[in-house]
Amino acid sequence: MSSPASLPRIGLGMAALGRPGYINLDRYITFGSDHSQRTVDRMQTQSNLVLDRLFQLCSTLHQSNAANNLSGNNCSSLPWIDCARSYGLSERFVGEYLRSRHISPNDVYVSSKWGYAYVANFAVTLPGTAPHEIKDHSVEQFLKQVKETDSFLGEYINLYQIHSATFESGVLENVQVHHALDQCRRERGWKIGLSVSSPQQDQIIRAAMKIRVDDRPLFDSVQCTYNLLEQRPGPALQEAHNMGMDIIIKEGLANGRILRQSAVIRYSEQLACQPDQLALAVILAQPFQPRVLSGAVTPEQLKSNFQVASVQEKLQANPSLLKEIMEACVVPSEEYWAERAALEWN
Repeated sequence: MSSPASLPRIGLGMAALGRPGYINLDRYITFGSDHSQRTVDRMQTQSNLVLDRLFQLCSTLHQSNAANNLSGNNCSSLPWIDCARSYGLSERFVGEYLRSRHISPNDVYVSSKWGYAYVANFAVTLPGTAPHEIKDHSVEQFLKQVKETDSFLGEYINLYQIHSATFESGVLENVQVHHALDQCRRERGWKIGLSVSSPQQDQIIRAAMKIRVDDRPLFDSVQCTYNLLEQRPGPALQEAHNMGMDIIIKEGLANGRILRQSAVIRYSEQLACQPDQLALAVILAQPFQPRVLSGAVTPEQLKSNFQVASVQEKLQANPSLLKEIMEACVVPSEEYWAERAALEWN
């Protein structure tokens, strides 16, 4: 699975399923407005429903590949699940799901992240400005959290990522962390990546590309926010792709904000697709050949997210339309992140 081109193109991100509260819009539609009903059992049951649909969709894709003599690219139909230590109980939910169904590590692709501790105690909202998660990119935190991840998902992990690397956290300059990550890769066989956030994503990616351990690039992948609204990282992602890095896109729907954009609705009607399908197809049509994570919290949302291939093909066949759509939707990066910071946990 070392070649990014052979990896699953669409996966399920667990940020909105592993915990009762998140910043995605309109969570009450799925989970109700009574926060006390979002128990561990309720969230795990919902996670299992969406995971069931993920495996069903990937099985259908595998059968379609085989029928069209595309089965040589086996990894493209693998179910892909992305967790994090700070996504509530996501690692526990996924680990219990996979083991209870006796799913082989060869039949699923799992990525996770370290660097934030979840401190919300499974509450939807917290008083005042109390944080739901606390960042710590020290080597001590890595050594602690990698053991935790190993206990929940160890045999399934393919990729382990720094969660939201920033210049301020010091992780890009921390040689101890770099060597610990490289040792993890050598001893466990896990790929090593980083995720990025903020208007500085492009600068962080370029800085990360320069980090080497024993004359080898430290990072195999980068997970970045890139969507119709936030397009600034595009050139840096192309540079990373050219260097052979695996490009993963998160927040492809901008936490639901994209679905309310009039231009997105207009162009999706023009292309006879749903707004979520247009938004994800635009990402998959990019020349840096990204993989993209769905933030679905229902089986129906995930199914819709997966039905992007025909829209992607239309956009790739009509570059002028792709450019037109992107230019109609883009906003300044600083504006994008300011609006995201104002989203409330719900």
